[in-house]
Amino acid sequence: MPAMTTWGEVIAVSAVGLATTSSVPLGVAVGLYVPISKRVLACILAFAAGALISALAIELAFQGAQHLHHLGFNARAAWAFVGGGFVAGAIIYYSAALFLEGKGAAVRYPSRFREYALGRKQEETKALIGLLSKCDLLRHLPAEEIQELLPSVRTRRVEPGETVFRAGDPGDALFIVAHGEVDVMAESPGSGPVAGTTIAQLVAGHAFGEMALLSGGPRTATVRSVLGADLLEIGKADFERVIASNPEVSRAVRRLSHERAISNLSSGGSNPSTWARVAGDSLDHVSRAEANKMLTEAGHGAGMAIVFGNILDTIPACLVIGATFHGLASLSLTLMLGMFLGGIPEAAASAAMLRKAGYRPKVIFALWSTVLVAGVVAAAAGKVLIGSSESLAAIFFQALAGGAVLALVSHAMIPESIHQGGSLVVLPTVAGFLAALYLPLVEAFV
Repeated sequence: MPAMTTWGEVIAVSAVGLATTSSVPLGVAVGLYVPISKRVLACILAFAAGALISALAIELAFQGAQHLHHLGFNARAAWAFVGGGFVAGAIIYYSAALFLEGKGAAVRYPSRFREYALGRKQEETKALIGLLSKCDLLRHLPAEEIQELLPSVRTRRVEPGETVFRAGDPGDALFIVAHGEVDVMAESPGSGPVAGTTIAQLVAGHAFGEMALLSGGPRTATVRSVLGADLLEIGKADFERVIASNPEVSRAVRRLSHERAISNLSSGGSNPSTWARVAGDSLDHVSRAEANKMLTEAGHGAGMAIVFGNILDTIPACLVIGATFHGLASLSLTLMLGMFLGGIPEAAASAAMLRKAGYRPKVIFALWSTVLVAGVVAAAAGKVLIGSSESLAAIFFQALAGGAVLALVSHAMIPESIHQGGSLVVLPTVAGFLAALYLPLVEAFV
């Protein structure tokens, strides 16, 4: 093929890549300035997802298998070859997406950020729940209700030699040793231990001062730390608020008595690991305040992760477009349609999220403009590196790119459309699939 023709095809396919991704600036503008219904955007995204699934199944996977059949592969071998490429592409995309989302790219989409926020909340509270599960008093409370108490748990650092409280002080809080140890010192002379004698040494997981939550009476001993300790503190007011708002918790607390608590210290009460597991399973909700805080924290300094996340979502489809390009007549219109339409609601949702995370409109446009560059480069690379060959390697890499696109559809597009539009998106997804199916059928039946 002459060099002039080759360069002409590269320029042409680069223009196709640019056209395919040109909807992104429009989507950003919609997300920032145009109050379009979330359901409308969700339906557009679902339609695009259906179109992409159809394009991948018919125009890429099936045609790749047909080409392998012409090379002597039977149906099972062709399916395994193409399927292997799809699986590899999906794994690569999914792994890269999770890595980038952990670095802050999750703020691009509401559905991805929700999963990120839930995972982060569960990770941050796992150690806390493990410590709370060892507190005998708290293990009498329903584990499903523990999330109501978690926001009230504060941390307190006790320096070496510092006194936590003295005998006679008001009983106003429960303490749990997170790290280090504290000594419980006797203060009252008489039949009991001599004043200043250590009557108990508490280490990580041990609770003290719990009876103050029930009686409100004064402290009967002094607690200090010789070597220093990190404590978890639950104020009486916070605990009473939880009791007042939850009758089940209130009944559980009323059933407790000092003798019952002492008895459970020896018998072990409910199994701590079981309690912690149930408590952890109940953490399936992130409050608005928690979400806003994590959104700001995740978005801070996440510019490059967002850029690479946008590029990751763009490259596979544009690679396929470039690889299958052999002139304007060979354009994959269904794949282009799916990417073009999908770019509008994706960019709109992302722009709204990024603005909530504190990004300025100019920065948001700049972050998403990288998609245009990625589309041009990926389409040209697909043509030069993959589309110029009909080897088995070229077919495999086309399948690999197709698997990445399919992973994008299932990882981001469909969840995002459901998040914004609910179960209504089932219908436009099917409509997108059928619309994309119509185009190759018309061409085949001519």
